[in-house]
Amino acid sequence: MSTESALQARSEFRCELCKAADGLAMYRVEPNADGSVENSVYACATCREQLDNSEGTDVNHWRCLNDSMWSMVPAVQVLVWRMLTRHSAEGWPQDLLDMLYLDEETLAWAKSTVSDTNPEQNTINHVDSNGAVLEAGDTVVLIKDLNVKGANFTAKRGTAVRGISLVPDNHEHIEGRVNGQKIVMLTKFVKK
Repeated sequence: MSTESALQARSEFRCELCKAADGLAMYRVEPNADGSVENSVYACATCREQLDNSEGTDVNHWRCLNDSMWSMVPAVQVLVWRMLTRHSAEGWPQDLLDMLYLDEETLAWAKSTVSDTNPEQNTINHVDSNGAVLEAGDTVVLIKDLNVKGANFTAKRGTAVRGISLVPDNHEHIEGRVNGQKIVMLTKFVKK
C-alpha cells in the first residue's frame, strides 16, 4: 500500500484538518518530512496553502481545528498546535490551545521548526521613555501632563501609577489607575 493510499484510508478521503473533500494531497510535516504516513497528513489545497503562507491566512478557516484538535494522529496534532499558536492573538485559538494536550515528544515536534510559532519571537517588549523594560505590576511615574479623554481631568507630571498592566498587542500602550480611573498611557510618557 502506498503512502497516499494509507493516508486516504486513515482520513476516509477527507482533509484531516478541515474535513473538506476536494483538492486533497499529502502534506509532509517538517522537520520529520520523510514521506512516511506517520509524518504526513492528508490535507486540502486551502489548508496546504495556508500552512505554508503565514501572511495570507484566513483565520476563520481554522475554526475547523475545534474538531481536528482531538485527532489521535501526532502529525495532525502538530499542525493543529502550530496553526492555533500562529493565530493565538485572535482569542479563540488561545482558548483551544488551553484545552489541547500534546505529549512531550509531539509538543517538541510542534515547536521544532516554524519560526512564527516561537513565542519568544512574538513577545512584545514594553519599554519606558528611558528604554527600561516594563513588566506587569511595575510602578511608573508620568513624565508629562496627560489630558485624559472622556474623564475630564489631567494626569499631572510626577504622578505615580502603581500596578500597571501591559496591553498585549501594542508595545506602546500600558494601563493603570490614576485618580481612581483606569486609563491607557503611552510608554513614551512614563518612566520606571
